[in-house]
Amino acid sequence: MARRAAIIGTGSFFPPKVVTNNDLTKVVETSDEWIRSRSGIEERHVTDYATATSDLATEAGKKALAASGVDPLSVELIVVGTTSPDTLFPSVGAILQDRLGLKKAVAFDVSAACSGFNYALTIASAFIENGTYNNVLVVGADTLTKYVDWTDRSTCVLFGDAAGAVVLTAKEDGSGVLSNYLYTDGAGGKDLVMPGGGSRDPEMRNGRFIKMNGKEVFKFAVRALEASVVEVVKKAGLELSQISCLIPHQANIRIIDHVIKKLGFPAEKVFVNLQKYGNTSAASIPLALDEAVKAGKIKKGDIVVLAGFGAGLTAGANVIKW
Repeated sequence: MARRAAIIGTGSFFPPKVVTNNDLTKVVETSDEWIRSRSGIEERHVTDYATATSDLATEAGKKALAASGVDPLSVELIVVGTTSPDTLFPSVGAILQDRLGLKKAVAFDVSAACSGFNYALTIASAFIENGTYNNVLVVGADTLTKYVDWTDRSTCVLFGDAAGAVVLTAKEDGSGVLSNYLYTDGAGGKDLVMPGGGSRDPEMRNGRFIKMNGKEVFKFAVRALEASVVEVVKKAGLELSQISCLIPHQANIRIIDHVIKKLGFPAEKVFVNLQKYGNTSAASIPLALDEAVKAGKIKKGDIVVLAGFGAGLTAGANVIKW
């Protein structure tokens, strides 16, 4: 059988502080009903000032490594999907290499916003399939609450902080990543952007907060999520009816509902946990995957689809045989 990248361990971590919808009504003009009806979110976890993205990623990585049983010295690559690194350099991946004792691993970050985990998983699986590496740690982690304007109710109600991780290993038993699909629409980048802090505006004169054209992003998300699922399943040579579990990016329940209705996909096969965490960006999918695994929603032999979309504008999906 073909050499593939199989997931042998999952892990996740989120900060202890919970901010409910009712808490937000004290700082911005909104209501619990307004937030729930437009997003499906009930609460989110928020980091304190001293906690950075690498801190969450470290804990998620520890759990995934422990679940996998892999010797840390046998991990050869670390790929982290994030758009909120501790610093522009070094990468979060390099920080993890040191903290987790993965002394032999090459490490780098991937910037694809909420699609970051899909991109990172695609890259990692390619390295395993071509024989370059055998064991890889893939992490999705973000702390976007540090970049929201808490007076802007169109964005501050949406985001939360978290990290999720998986350990991949080479297998030839039919399990593993069956197909990947990635997509970018750079022309839409202006619709979801963090204007300050980069080389275009290092002094952040244009602001340090996330700016989003919600209407355009919503339309893109619905189109891109549907297309990603259709294309990645087709690339795997499968039919939608063969999918055991769909884990979409946990951004907005209305987006998820729109897409599964258009696909004719059964809601009971879709794993959703956004009500508890909000949009955790690159952490969204691996966090949900870890919860689904621990809840017994995914079993050996199941076909799982992970599908995301985000700033860039980007989209990505992966089909995995468990």
